Amino acid sequence: MRVAIVHDWLTVYAGAERVLEQMLNIWPDADLFSVVDFLQESDRHFVKGKRARTTVLQRFPKAATRYRSYLAFMPLAIEQLDLSGYDVVVSSCHAVSKGVITGPDQLHVCYVHSPIRYAWDLQHQYLVESKMNTGLKGWLARAVLHYVRIWDVRTANGVDRFVANSQFIARRVTKAYRRSATVVYPPVDVDAFSLVTEKESFYLTASRLVPYKRIPLIIEAFSRMPDKTLVVIGDGPEFDKARTLATSNVRLLGYQPSDVLRDHMQRARAFVFAAEEDFGITPVEAQACGTPVIAFAKGGALETVRGLGRVASPTGVFFFEQSAEAIAGAVREFEANQSAFDPLACRRNAARFSVRRFLDEFRFLVESAWDEMRTEAGTISSPLAD
Repeated sequence: MRVAIVHDWLTVYAGAERVLEQMLNIWPDADLFSVVDFLQESDRHFVKGKRARTTVLQRFPKAATRYRSYLAFMPLAIEQLDLSGYDVVVSSCHAVSKGVITGPDQLHVCYVHSPIRYAWDLQHQYLVESKMNTGLKGWLARAVLHYVRIWDVRTANGVDRFVANSQFIARRVTKAYRRSATVVYPPVDVDAFSLVTEKESFYLTASRLVPYKRIPLIIEAFSRMPDKTLVVIGDGPEFDKARTLATSNVRLLGYQPSDVLRDHMQRARAFVFAAEEDFGITPVEAQACGTPVIAFAKGGALETVRGLGRVASPTGVFFFEQSAEAIAGAVREFEANQSAFDPLACRRNAARFSVRRFLDEFRFLVESAWDEMRTEAGTISSPLAD
């Protein structure tokens, strides 16, 4: 029984790579494929030391740092990966990996982190933020994204089963491809975050400082509440903007190792999250520490946070627009109802997204799909069951 796992690109260890790591724990003998593989040796632990079989883009000029600029070539490149020798192909996709070519006797299961965000509903936001919304460069970018959308829909027909990382992404899959998707939430290592019931007075936000995370917006909100302390952990392109907005009650710590982040999550009064995320791992990690979450009411947060006034045992407060006023209002609502939040309830809610749950659910889904496919082909045995 041969299994191939296809990932978009291997450059860092982030959210999508945590999912890939657990896929490799399910099928440790699987072969790994990717558009490019530029992982440093120190980061290769999560791929079990494997080297991905890559595309021609691996050899393009400055591909290690500029691989995203070759988006127009990625559809053709990914289609050149030869997967004909495999029984089961699992693609881990937020860009192009689902576009690999498979045959009628092969099962292709696609775990969708998101349909290509910058080609679909976030195209206009992406063009503005990347300063490619005007002039000839803007028209060329729009032409590339138009081509990518057409290719993306066509290749959806080659996928046998779609699996989404949230109901939010399942709706995106339906909108973009007119296909249904089963939801299997990503694995969160909740066991790495121990419960702390005694909280301090500061608020915490932590993220890479990129535009859609809206960290400067959170800082602006706290600049209007000088009696409340905000700690910001993370670095990125918007760090200078964040530093400009920060007042004396906002502490910018920059990048910090995981043990420092975990310590702050355990001690924080609440975790503030203003992004529209596909799923969002950090709010779950905060809840695993017993820390409530103040979150923007859109995307995956609506599935991972139990909002005040909506359910028993709430684990957070929602705000309904990405503005400093809305965030400040949610902080005040949180403080007015702080007795309603139980650290134990936060921890129990986070446990719904454990690694073990992902391993069991995703393995079962793929094995069941394989059994069904073989039954339809007239064979009832399941090599995956071994």
